[in-house]
Amino acid sequence: MPVNQTPQVVTIAGSDSGGGAGIQADLKTFQARDVFGMSIVVALTAQNTLGVQSSLPIPCDFVAEQFDSLSADFHIRACKTGMLADKEHVQIVVQKLKEVDFGPLIVDPVMIAKGGHSLLQKEAVDCIKEELLPLATVLTPNIPEAEKLIQQEIKTSEDMIQAAHVLQEMGVKNVVIKGGHSSDILAKDFVLLENGETFWMSSKRVETIKTHGTGDTFSSCIAAEIAKGKSVKEAIHIAKSFIQGAIEQEIFVGHGHGPTNHWAIPAQDILID
Repeated sequence: MPVNQTPQVVTIAGSDSGGGAGIQADLKTFQARDVFGMSIVVALTAQNTLGVQSSLPIPCDFVAEQFDSLSADFHIRACKTGMLADKEHVQIVVQKLKEVDFGPLIVDPVMIAKGGHSLLQKEAVDCIKEELLPLATVLTPNIPEAEKLIQQEIKTSEDMIQAAHVLQEMGVKNVVIKGGHSSDILAKDFVLLENGETFWMSSKRVETIKTHGTGDTFSSCIAAEIAKGKSVKEAIHIAKSFIQGAIEQEIFVGHGHGPTNHWAIPAQDILID
């Protein structure tokens, strides 16, 4: 009988009790993209579509035990990080990622929830920049997250291009600056690859507040596709189509910033230039 042949992926992040973001969104994405998903829980949250009411970090030694447990049994071909809570948890995640082989790392630098609640302590940002980013195969910040990482405002397309290069200089191999927070008519993401290739991915902007978990879903789709053997470029293209479909094909859950639709058919009208 074949052992460990099914593509396996792990999310290292916080739990969203409301099911729309965090580990729950990652696992739904893994399932939708035909990979076997696992999780290392870094923090618990009490949250819903209206916001985050409370959060509780998991003891660092237990986070480490989760890494050891998975590495002892599974063949994990890609991994992703999401909400990492604080400096101590960033450091334990970095330490364990250096000890185990979980394949390419996709970093979604989760900092602020849709409702405005801070999900990352300020002192952890420097730790991410100095210790986690150099391990990243792909980094997927939105504009506010990129601004925090480079300590500069991003207002124009030229600013997005510059930000991607600054982030790559921090040690990241491939960078995707997501443009959902921009004022452009289209939702345009800028991609800078390890080999220096650049391109824009554009899709129609959807007027909706049902965008809870978009960053988690996008980054976990990249991880899933890489685990299946797709190139980084192919994985990013697929993830853009997947998240666009998940936003366009709405579901109706909760009273606030509702979740995206992980049952959705990927959009076919993404422009690449």
